[in-house]
Amino acid sequence: MIKLFVGLGNPGPEYEATRHNAGFWWLDAVARELRTTLVPERSYWGLAARVNVSGEARWLLQPQTFMNLSGKSVAALARFFKIAPHEILVAHDELDFAPGVVKLKRGGSHGGHNGLRDIHAQLGSSDYWRLRIGIGHPGVKHEVVHWVLKKPAPDDMRRIEDAIIHTLPALPTLLAGDMDKATQHIHTTEPPRPKPARRLPEGED
Repeated sequence: MIKLFVGLGNPGPEYEATRHNAGFWWLDAVARELRTTLVPERSYWGLAARVNVSGEARWLLQPQTFMNLSGKSVAALARFFKIAPHEILVAHDELDFAPGVVKLKRGGSHGGHNGLRDIHAQLGSSDYWRLRIGIGHPGVKHEVVHWVLKKPAPDDMRRIEDAIIHTLPALPTLLAGDMDKATQHIHTTEPPRPKPARRLPEGED
């Protein structure tokens, strides 16, 4: 089962709406779904929330270390609460997927993603789950840094929001540890259009 849900991004209002913060957007949606609030936790260098599910503690975490040092925050919380890598899910932006595509996987390389690279190093393992949220690719490698630190076009942002909302019904199965069922739902090729009331609030942290 997943005991620690992590959303990757960069802190600060100047980064809030940028593609690199897709992991933050997802974790914000999860926090709303679980009716909890992320608060500063200096011991873990991040914003965190603890929820109880069937009498067991589960954690939500947004590292505030900036992307390249995400592992410092993740490892601090995981080690203190003795959470194994395979009990961690990290949501992050994925260049290899178009906006609107979201996939779940366990293990593998960091693929050049600096947040994952540091988590690999700090945990000493790649055996954690990743929720890969498509943001598209600029088409040329040298534009990647500028691409991830810019806002998506409005249509792309709507597709990313729809993809995030599409994953939320899988949350109970992630909490229960039924990863096959969660994967089956998340990998549905045509996410349903959300009802207007479930649209992610614009500008909400």
